[in-house]
Amino acid sequence: MSAQENTQEKKNDAAMAFLQRPVEERLINRELSWLRFNMRVMEESNNPTHPLLEKLRFLSISGSNLDEFYMVRVAGIRGQITAGVDKLSNEGLTPTQQLEQINELASNLLQEQQVCWASLTEELKEAGIHLLERSDITSDITGEEKDWLEVFFLENIFPILTPLAVDPAHPFPFIPNLGFSIVLELKKDDDDSNLLALLPIPTQTKRFVRLPGNEVRFIAVENVIRLFLGRLFPNYSISGEGIFRLIRDSEMEVDEEAEDLVRVFESALKRRRRGHVIRLDINADMPAKLKKMVMNELRVTDNEVVSVDSIIGLAEVNQLIVDDFPKLKFPALEPRFTQRVREQGGDCFAAIRQKDFIVHHPFESFDVVVSFLRQAALDPDVVAIKQTLYRTSEDSPIVHALIDAAEAGKSVTALVELKARFDEARNIKWARDMERAGVQVVYGFMELKTHAKISVVVRRENHELRTYVHYGTGNYHPITAKVYTDLSLFTDNKALGRDAIHIFNYLTGYARPKALEKAVISPYDIRARLMELIDREIELAQAGKPASIWVKLNAIVDPRIIDKLYEASCKGVSIDMVVRGICCLRPGVKGMSENIRVKSIVGRFLEHARIICFGGGSAMPSADAKVYISSADWMPRNFDRRVEILVPVENPTVKSQVLDQIMQANLKDNTQSWHLQEDHRYIREAVEEDAFSAHEYFMNNPSLSGMGEAAREVEFPRLLQKENIQKPALVEDVASSGDDE
Repeated sequence: MSAQENTQEKKNDAAMAFLQRPVEERLINRELSWLRFNMRVMEESNNPTHPLLEKLRFLSISGSNLDEFYMVRVAGIRGQITAGVDKLSNEGLTPTQQLEQINELASNLLQEQQVCWASLTEELKEAGIHLLERSDITSDITGEEKDWLEVFFLENIFPILTPLAVDPAHPFPFIPNLGFSIVLELKKDDDDSNLLALLPIPTQTKRFVRLPGNEVRFIAVENVIRLFLGRLFPNYSISGEGIFRLIRDSEMEVDEEAEDLVRVFESALKRRRRGHVIRLDINADMPAKLKKMVMNELRVTDNEVVSVDSIIGLAEVNQLIVDDFPKLKFPALEPRFTQRVREQGGDCFAAIRQKDFIVHHPFESFDVVVSFLRQAALDPDVVAIKQTLYRTSEDSPIVHALIDAAEAGKSVTALVELKARFDEARNIKWARDMERAGVQVVYGFMELKTHAKISVVVRRENHELRTYVHYGTGNYHPITAKVYTDLSLFTDNKALGRDAIHIFNYLTGYARPKALEKAVISPYDIRARLMELIDREIELAQAGKPASIWVKLNAIVDPRIIDKLYEASCKGVSIDMVVRGICCLRPGVKGMSENIRVKSIVGRFLEHARIICFGGGSAMPSADAKVYISSADWMPRNFDRRVEILVPVENPTVKSQVLDQIMQANLKDNTQSWHLQEDHRYIREAVEEDAFSAHEYFMNNPSLSGMGEAAREVEFPRLLQKENIQKPALVEDVASSGDDE
């Protein structure tokens, strides 16, 4: 071995020394990372730059997020503990240890949410939006208003309430997931006998009742009911009362040998509604006797009970977001319709034939995606449509277009994913509607979720078949497309078209394609391809050439990919990551990840697009870079248990849009950015001057690839100099200091 080779081998050994570190030093627990993400969401309700009602919306979102976290993630860990499973997490924690740390961090989050709620209610009051507490009702409403409330109660609430006695002859009833109830101890007026009763509040009632008049005043529905308990329990007086809300296990287990998939999922949905209680929220002043009775009947322990001083069910406070005060909301966003399609008179196919383009949602309208499929449904030259559906809306224009196409005699295939969490019932309904119209509906794989977002239109042109493809990072959902930042790539590239057809053949016929030309799919090749691309950057770094990786994801969990990034960092590759949510990678650790920087952008829009860029031997951003979009986050489930896509972006204009606009703007953002520290705290970036918001930039600047002829007249600013990503100034927040933020 030469001296040079020996030196290089020693350098490689030193670079891989991080593998000797304990796993808890290399990885962050995914559940705790998610809780910190939700803390960042909640912190937006304290952001002084946001309008008041938007701050309230962020608080509501953080409450809804936490509910789902308990339904799924905490339920899964509790299930492991109950089953005696001691399997360690990636970073070496037992299920019991994880649950202990989750409970501690979640308790802090719940307390912060209540503090935030108290502050926001004062701000709302000053702005003219009042939520009357029970103690305020008698003094703050007039007799006329109380009469109105009584009529409202009798006409809109009373008919759907069912008071239930609880005694040996009347066992405690089943309370559904997210069920909200009043529990009562009553005393009969004529003989002083006691009665325990339950009053479930149906989900059909709105949580808040608005009083009539010009003023904006609300009363929580539970307080309206309490005003008129005499109507429900005549001849009884109230000696004790409380309210509670419960969260049940909402994960589904499905028999992999099931023959009729739809019937199995319909049955599983019914079982979900009867899942075990995972968390019980009760009002802090509930009498001890009633608290004990509720806990016993629901079979919960003290560890599963959360005592709440103010409002229970923060997810529902978004009902207080009224239209009376438009200045208390974000200015309305008017999405741009892609100019390139407009120039073709609305003809999507002509626009795609002219050149590939990407639509950047929500800044550019999702209507382009809908128009693509509607045009296909109506076009007599279109012979076939193939579509994946993971999530879509209640009255989905995508599904209607597929039904219209099938009724027009076209060959239409829809891959409907029944395992799309919390959308299973809607997807079953759409599947049945499409089947009745003649759509060939398939349900993919029992053991895999189909998460890839692909739409294929095959059109007869000049006696030949031409394939048009839409590859997306987001769902075919026109409602979430107004809030989620996603990318829609439209192309008639022949290789990408053939790849899309091969992928659909795999989804419908289960035959794995031998080789795809450009696209890459999970569960087979995405992780391996990413590792190859990272290895290529390592080779470039070791050859003394510029080596860099830019990544934008929602989550990174996979230990193998994380270790490969650590290796790349140790060997000189510069890595910048924008990871919105869960990040199990520890950046900035000497001897392991000092060349890795991780930030999270949390703002008006939910970051959802997945983008991966490799420098390829030139300083980024560069025309030599390899750029990909994907449906997959970097998690074991996306690599091993889902059908996902990774698609190269090769057209120069489209690549420039993704690299020079989208990625640069995300890296430059300093108004919505939180930076992950090696001790897994997140610290908000300090903005003293030169404030830059990626979302504001996208709202005010058209995207490059969709502009058509107008692009020639627009000069796009260079957002970052090559390899010039400065270390940001950070704000040390006392509330988020320490290991648990």
